[in-house]
Amino acid sequence: METGICSLALIPGKKEPSDKAEMVTELLFGEVYEVLQEEAKWLLIRNNADLYECWIDRKQHLSCDFSVIPNLELSRRVFEWIKDEISQSVFPVPLGSRIPKQGEILEIGKHLFSRVKLDPEIAENSIIALAKSLLNSPYRWGGKSPMGIDCSGFVQIVMSLNNINLPRDAYQQAEIGEMVPFIEQAQTGDLAFFDNLDGKITHVGLIIGRNEKAMDIIHASGKVRIDTLDHIGIYNLDTGVYTHQLRLIKRVI
Repeated sequence: METGICSLALIPGKKEPSDKAEMVTELLFGEVYEVLQEEAKWLLIRNNADLYECWIDRKQHLSCDFSVIPNLELSRRVFEWIKDEISQSVFPVPLGSRIPKQGEILEIGKHLFSRVKLDPEIAENSIIALAKSLLNSPYRWGGKSPMGIDCSGFVQIVMSLNNINLPRDAYQQAEIGEMVPFIEQAQTGDLAFFDNLDGKITHVGLIIGRNEKAMDIIHASGKVRIDTLDHIGIYNLDTGVYTHQLRLIKRVI
């Protein structure tokens, strides 16, 4: 039976395998669980802490071997700050989370997490810095905070902090701004929109730069993460597959 660990601030536990389903519980950082059933996009899991069963988004799952998990401490502060040593991002985890002891590293596969003492500050008041400050925030349908955020909520909050007011949903945001006709003309700060098989816009992300072969995009999918964007869509760097089909790019700045 496959096992996993919550590597985000929290993971919403759903009554049914759907983003719109009722949330019945939450997994906190460091809690481990067993996978009972698998569907295309969802996993039925049992939390080892309380034996409660719920559905979680497969994109928020991180496999682990219980035998290699160190003895984690229970957080007794309203928020503790955890550092992702790979992305160098820092994010808050709530009271009751299971966290590494000070000075120790929690290693799960290719992931490394440590505990930091002081609340982080955003070094510069820029769109990119603000967006990256939300890295690893868990995806949550309808969410607009570091404790749970969806794709359009993420873009809306980041832009509002730069005095750019956008509507709430991705399809509404796609109606704002100037069209960028070719991806080669895209710039840092542009918004990329993605559609489903019915042609409805269902996802949005923020372009944050260019690498050797394509663009870098930050978006909320399972968690706030950075992936690659090309003329096809978003290429997930962890799974090695395309996850979203590019529809259009808009410039709102």
